[in-house]
Order: sequence, then structure tokens, then C-alpha cells
Amino acid sequence: MEAIKILFSTPTGLASLAVIAFIIGMGAFFARLFARKMREDAEAARKAGRAPHTDI
Repeated sequence: MEAIKILFSTPTGLASLAVIAFIIGMGAFFARLFARKMREDAEAARKAGRAPHTDI
């Protein structure tokens, strides 16, 4: 319980929370970006008459 108190009440704890929130937000942003780009690539491949890339 002391760790939670420190996390929310000290400058170091608040900075840690800011970094954690930023990293989670950045992960969500990149996940959406990559998913959108993959969808666009698959759509462009279908329009060009070729199979979308499925190999890794």
C-alpha cells in the first residue's frame, strides 16, 4: 500500500505514471497505425488483382 501512496504523491511517482501512460498510449497508436496500413495494403493488392501478402 505504501508503494501506491508513493506512486501518486511524489514527483518521481507521478513522472513514472506519466511515462507508463505515454507508453500505453504509444502502443495503442502504433497498433492502430499498423492495422490501418495492413488493411490499406490488402485493399490495394485486391484492386491490383494480386493476393495480399500472407507470409511472415
